[in-house]
Order: sequence, then C-alpha cells, then structure tokens
Amino acid sequence: MNYAKNILETIGNTPLVQINHITKELPCQVLAKVEYFNPGHSCKDRMALKMVEDAEKDGRLQPGGTIIEGTSGNTGMGLALAAIVKGYKLICVISDKQSKEKMDILRAVGAEVVVCPTNVEPEDPRSYYSVSKRLAEETPNSWYVNQYDNPSNTQANYEQTGPEIWEQTKGRITHFVVGVGTGGTISGIGKYLKEQNPNVKIWGVDTYGSVFKKYHETGVFDENEIYPYVTEGIGEDILPENVDFSIIDGFTKVTDKDAAVYTRRLAKEEGLFVGMSAGSAIKGVLQFKEHFKPDDVVVVLFHDSGSRYVAKIFNDDWMKEMGYLD
Repeated sequence: MNYAKNILETIGNTPLVQINHITKELPCQVLAKVEYFNPGHSCKDRMALKMVEDAEKDGRLQPGGTIIEGTSGNTGMGLALAAIVKGYKLICVISDKQSKEKMDILRAVGAEVVVCPTNVEPEDPRSYYSVSKRLAEETPNSWYVNQYDNPSNTQANYEQTGPEIWEQTKGRITHFVVGVGTGGTISGIGKYLKEQNPNVKIWGVDTYGSVFKKYHETGVFDENEIYPYVTEGIGEDILPENVDFSIIDGFTKVTDKDAAVYTRRLAKEEGLFVGMSAGSAIKGVLQFKEHFKPDDVVVVLFHDSGSRYVAKIFNDDWMKEMGYLD
C-alpha cells in the first residue's frame, strides 16, 4: 500500500505549472512553483518542519514543550502541523493586518493566537517581535522559533525546494523570482541554484514600505522607506539574518494595488487560486521583462493559497474600499 504515515510526510514535491496568459507578452517560458500543494497550503511547511526537527536534535525543543513564534500566518500553520503530529503546544503571535482567515485557521488546528498591532516599531513592546520574545521568556519549557534569524529556514529550501526546481526544469532554469520576507526561501533556493549554475539570476520582489530594495542597492538601512503596507508575507522593516543579499541579483518593488489585481488575474486567467504575494511575484516577473530572452526559463514561486484572503483580495467590497477596483 502507498500512503503517508502522517501529514508531515506529504510536504514537498510541489508541481511546476506553466503560466500561459498573463505572461504572453514575454519572450520566455514562465513556470510557477505552486507551493499551496503542501498540506498546510504554503511553502512555509518545509521550513517549519525543518526548524522543529533541528531544535529537537540539539535539545532546544523538549518533549511536551511549547513552540512560540511570530508569524504572518503561514509559518504558524506549518508549525501547527508539526506540533499536532509531534505532541507540542503552539502559541502564534500575529499582527492585526493579517487576514481573519489566517487567525481562524490557526485556531482550528489548535494554536493559541495572540494578536498585536501592526503599526508600531519592531522594538516596541507591543510589536509581534517583542511579544514573541517575551512569551518565550515567560513560558516554561518553551522554544522561540525566530524564523527570521533561524538558519534552518534557509537550509530547508537549500535541501528541498532548490533541488526540486533544478530537477523539474532539468537544469534549464535561467531566472528565479520570488517575494522576500524572512529570506529563507530566496536565500536557500538561490544558493542551491547558483551552485549548480552560477549564471542563474536570483531576483527578489519587494513591496513599497519595505527596506530590502534600497538596502540591497545602497547598503543603507533607510527608516524613511518604512511605512504601513497591505501585502502580506513579503517585505520587512528589519533585516533578517536569513536574507543573504550576496545571492540576490536585484529587487523590484510592486504596489499593493498591483499585488491585489494580479492575484485576482491569476485566479481568473490561469486557474491558480493563490495568495497576495503571488500577485506581487508575477507582477515582478513582468517588471523584469527587459532582461528575458526567447530561450530563457523563468521560475516564479507562489507562496500560498488564496483561501487565506477570501475576505480581502477575493471580496469585491474590500477591493473597492481599498481603491483597487473601479
């Protein structure tokens, strides 16, 4: 019989799907690595399990312990699956800009959800960074995951996602494009792909209100770049240790409106029901179009499922309220 012994064994081996309509103006082939085929419906399942297993190995996470993490939702879901199978408690600290669906889903899989304000400085005691650290200090037998600086995040993508993309494209990939948040996805995949072929270009998609693009280009951490934005899961007001800027060849920034509009286009024109960062990513590919040649194979990663954004991106009233729909 062919079956998985538990849900964690179904993580990985997600498909590559050709984009046919939105990218028809481009001269090259565009393939999407569709990560919502993971059981927790995002790419974060991979690194969540890797971080848990590595913490178990070196004793940071003890039997019956409590896992604590600040998350925009997807890492929390991956951690929840690991916690269920392995017998841990989970506390997810989330900012109030995240969709209600993400909070409801985390509670549905047994996580305790603590909601913090978005529009505060990272050092503010109310921020989800600060609250996560404080809870970890106060909770007996707990482990603070810290996906931003945890090297297992990058390593999971180096060991899994990068080799999958290389194998699926038979080594023909020329460009990899992905939204950047914690940095583990772009850094792990980028490192693996460049080891196979140093000529593969690794491009990051950033959002307005985030520091990545300017820091990459100038080396200056400019606080004037930081302001609230709507897009979830990409961009940061800090520099996570998992972002290896030396691997990234360049960034482009995508507006919240374009992210929302292109997420809906992916659903209606490609049948890909994906999250808002996928809209950013595909618009980022279009913004890089002058770099592409006819024989190029561009792989873009779609982080998560549209099911987490039904009340926002896929709600006409919300879209009109935000000024994203005429």
